Amino acid sequence: MSKLQKRYTTQVDVEEVLLDASNIPSFNRGRMEGKRELPIRKRSIRTLGFLFLVIATVFFYQIFNLQVVHGEKYRLTAENNSVDRALIIAERGVVYDRRGEMLVWNEVDESGEYDFPIRAYTDRGGLGQVLGYVSYPKKDTRGYYFRTDYLGRSGVELAFDEILKGQNGSKIIQVDALSDVISEYAIDAPASGGAITLSIDAELSEAMYDIIATSSAKAGFRSGAGAIMDVHTGEILALTSFPSFDPEVMADGDDIALIEEYNNDDRLPFLNKVIGGAYTPGSIVKPFVAYAALEHGVVSADTEIYSNGRLTIPNPYNPSQPSYFNDWRSQGNMTMREAIAFSSNVYFYIIGGGLPEIAVPQAGLSAPLQGLGITKMAENYRRFGMGELTGINLAQEQEGVVPDPDWKREVFNDDWRLGDTYFTAIGQFGFLVTPIQMLRAYGALANGGTLIDPHVVQGEVGASREIDLDSALLRVIHEGMRKTVNFDGGTARALERKDVAVAAKSGTAEVGAGNAYVNSWAAGFWPYEEPHYAFILMMDRAPRSNAFGATRIMGDVVQWMSVNRPEYLGIEVAESDATEAE
Repeated sequence: MSKLQKRYTTQVDVEEVLLDASNIPSFNRGRMEGKRELPIRKRSIRTLGFLFLVIATVFFYQIFNLQVVHGEKYRLTAENNSVDRALIIAERGVVYDRRGEMLVWNEVDESGEYDFPIRAYTDRGGLGQVLGYVSYPKKDTRGYYFRTDYLGRSGVELAFDEILKGQNGSKIIQVDALSDVISEYAIDAPASGGAITLSIDAELSEAMYDIIATSSAKAGFRSGAGAIMDVHTGEILALTSFPSFDPEVMADGDDIALIEEYNNDDRLPFLNKVIGGAYTPGSIVKPFVAYAALEHGVVSADTEIYSNGRLTIPNPYNPSQPSYFNDWRSQGNMTMREAIAFSSNVYFYIIGGGLPEIAVPQAGLSAPLQGLGITKMAENYRRFGMGELTGINLAQEQEGVVPDPDWKREVFNDDWRLGDTYFTAIGQFGFLVTPIQMLRAYGALANGGTLIDPHVVQGEVGASREIDLDSALLRVIHEGMRKTVNFDGGTARALERKDVAVAAKSGTAEVGAGNAYVNSWAAGFWPYEEPHYAFILMMDRAPRSNAFGATRIMGDVVQWMSVNRPEYLGIEVAESDATEAE
């Protein structure tokens, strides 16, 4: 059969190809007549097969790439997505007062903001600067800790940070695909920080704070501070600074308005004024000048000096313009004990700076008096620890200033004059001390000459150095300080009591432009016969007209102790009374 015949004989009708087409109700014979179906071309089949081959190749390559080439990497990634290692923040140590009262501890954060214990602080007032505060561990935006420890920022939290902070641990956390925790377990257990027991009586410190705060409002003082120290060990029994702040507010950092109020308060609530505030001491330095004058033979204890209310020093260059150095009142004739008790400025001008021959008659003397002079006076102040750090184990202590010719030349580029010595002898001029320096110095007067470093941890004994003091001369100073309290006209009469004998010295320092304001001080020790505790109390910047002084405020503190802590005053308490108090 020829190709032509074969070609034609293979032609078929539509009905032969689709025998059932006529049975389809919707079959349109007219539309289908003259048409035929053609076979799929081999080229199309090859193209389609090639596409399938390419897709399959890419698919299997990706499987190979994921499972073989990068399989280990993705396996580890998958494991890390389901199992993670997390930090366990260690609890910080607890802080107690000397009576076992918790002052700083840890609590669970009920707000859920922190996944570690937060610090809680006592509600007692006046302890903010002592206790200080912390900054908490911090996470970045991805949830990872970039600061893994609490950081002590001030006070005890800063000074004893290494003891209080613990050792962080770690744990394994397993989560599902929805990031829900399936299980967790510690692999390195955290170790809590060490506890600290302070030497401070928190309730006594709070009482002192409240008394200072109330008195400040009544008398117009800007601020105040006070402390009590064991003169044999250096333990600080009470320490407070007004105004104070809430440590929890600072640790949390959420109350922005209150924190801003703290920062803008010109009374400086963050400043621990006992250790970091430098103030003009005024007359509380007079017992130290008196001792040096006895030691160097300037006067005897019974030498009488007359004060008519001021000392007049003629001006050799201009006789019509003499220099006047005022006393705070006309004192009459005084020995050293009375001069301490009455706080005579004229007496201390003369034993400190001397008296030229031309001025001898007005002081009731028969000859000129040499005086200590600034060199010996400054050396004596420094011997008792003024102008240096005390070594207290709290941060941010200041050194203060003991003025001398070198200091004046450096600060004012001027020469030292007699009047500068006079003012330095009564604690004025450029003299600056911290309350803790004067507390330490009075401790040395009380214990016979041991200058001991104060500290706030119970059971420790501070480092010390000996000052070579003559007991007979020191006795004169003690007697003068006792007269300050129990003698008519003494400047610390508010501290006289029947239950304990107090030896003290008051001080009033003129400050501000035109000496319009005063700082008021009370310093001393008790019991007088066998000293155990020294005290310091400083009230800052009241109007000069104010007659409400620091000795009266300290008297209120001693009264509180006689009722609530009689053991500190050496008062024996009956067993029934002690049980009732508990």
